[in-house]
Parts: sequence; structure tokens; C-alpha cells
Amino acid sequence: MAVESRFVVIRQGVEVETFMDKKAADEYDKMLDMADSLAEMFEATALDLDEKTREELCIYLAKNREDVLVALQAKKAKPVTTAKKVAVKSEETMPTVLTGADVQEQESVEPVTEKKASKPAAKAPRKTKANKDAA
Repeated sequence: MAVESRFVVIRQGVEVETFMDKKAADEYDKMLDMADSLAEMFEATALDLDEKTREELCIYLAKNREDVLVALQAKKAKPVTTAKKVAVKSEETMPTVLTGADVQEQESVEPVTEKKASKPAAKAPRKTKANKDAA
């Protein structure tokens, strides 16, 4: 007999979502709490939003809270991680597949030559204690 643990998010007596791990269920519940708070805030404003639009907007803002905080300048944007940089770099260096028309067009364009980097200037010799005493 197999035993499964399930975590159910219940709102106003209605089962909303079921999760297999507690962390995901807690995060979803927290997101719904934020959406409820946002909905109350929007109800108190003079904005004329129908209920469905207000609900979708509140859930979108709650799901994307990190981006919202960055947009409000309440939080700094996270720097791009090395894994993302590597993925972007590998996409840039991937060869392009050309079709027949592209090949003809490519042949009419002069090839681009790369400039070789010049050698850096030689470093000045370090001053040693003997050199400093002599000066």
C-alpha cells in the first residue's frame, strides 16, 4: 500500500489547489493572501475595475511580486547569473542554418575579417629594495 502526502490550499471552504510538497503549497497560499490584500486596496480606490479584471490583475501582481518591487524601486534587480550568461553566449555563438536563398545572398556579401588584438605594452620593471636605495 502506497502512502501519499498531499497539501491542499483551501480558501473560504473551497479546495483551491493540491500540491505534493508543503513549500509549494505555502508559496501558493502566500500568493493568494497577497492577491486578496491587493484586491482590497483596489476596491478602496476610485478605479473602475470589474471584478474579473481586478482579480486577474491582483493575481498577476502577486505572482510577479519580485518584478513589481523592482519596478517600484523597492528592491534592486538581481544580477544575471553565470549560467544565464553562458546560455546567452552559447546562443550567440551557435552556427546559423542558411537556406538556398540565404546562401546566395551570403555569397554576394564580402567576408568580414577579424582584427587581431595587438599585444599589450610591456610592463615596466618592478622597483626592488635595491633599486629604491640606489635612486
